[in-house]
Amino acid sequence: MVKEKILVIGASGQIGVELTLALRKIYGSSNVIASDLREENDLLKGSGPYVSLDVMNKEMLHVQVIRQNVTQIYLLAAILSATGEKNPNLAWHLNMQSLLNVLDIAREEKLHKVYWPSSIAVFGPTSPKHNCPQQTIIEPTTVYGISKYAGEFWCNYFSYRYGVDVRSLRYPGLISYKSAPGGGTTDYAIEIFQEAIDEKKYDCFLREDTYLPMMYMPDAIRATIELMEADKDKITVRTSYNLSGMSFSPMDIAAEIKKHIPEFSISYQTDYRQAIADSWPQSIDDSVARRDWGWKEEYNLERMTRDMMQNLNK
Repeated sequence: MVKEKILVIGASGQIGVELTLALRKIYGSSNVIASDLREENDLLKGSGPYVSLDVMNKEMLHVQVIRQNVTQIYLLAAILSATGEKNPNLAWHLNMQSLLNVLDIAREEKLHKVYWPSSIAVFGPTSPKHNCPQQTIIEPTTVYGISKYAGEFWCNYFSYRYGVDVRSLRYPGLISYKSAPGGGTTDYAIEIFQEAIDEKKYDCFLREDTYLPMMYMPDAIRATIELMEADKDKITVRTSYNLSGMSFSPMDIAAEIKKHIPEFSISYQTDYRQAIADSWPQSIDDSVARRDWGWKEEYNLERMTRDMMQNLNK
């Protein structure tokens, strides 16, 4: 068996921290190199190698890949939906160029695998609202969604044109207690827990009945690793797989939190993020992922809330 050497780019971000730690458990600490432009996240310190790396500097990235004998890259660096709307040019440039840099190097160095996350942000107001299928009308209205959809086709192109084994998931909103939210439209579902514990109240930037696809981080990490470890011949989608865990509204999550904190109250003051949320599907059909590589979520809203509360109270 070939020894894998994995580079995680954007390792100090919301997904990166937990994915890096999970990969180190599987492949061994020294075989998973964490990298970011930011300071090393406290949770990563002492758990394995860390390099300061700018994915936009292709030469520097290429040198690291050769020097460290990298065989797989997980590219997690991105500007997310809400942040991206404040600086569309930067979001497009970073989200697109970082991917092209990685795919080019993967092709040149014949890397074993590349992972790049897409998002439900690829869907737009014309996509089906309920059980949005794998293949459907896709007309994104945010620069984040546009960059992710374009990125999916670059992945597909490098797979068919150059044989790069690049794999991707369209993440729903991700919820975690380990790392701070990263500027996404679904961030309320992380903030609400901390505010409930600290303040016993939360002012939500989305309407109470805004249903969005969501996933608890342990499921997202497991899905990512299961996809990457699946046999190559099982991967039929080279753009990005739909992925689903649960769908809920701010009203639903508030009711669940009230079971743990009876005095908790929620108020609503919508902002520009409401329009972004309204453009996305309320639920996702991920039957292709279930069929191809056996995906199945473990957490529903009740189980996730219980776990979040226990961990945040610690």
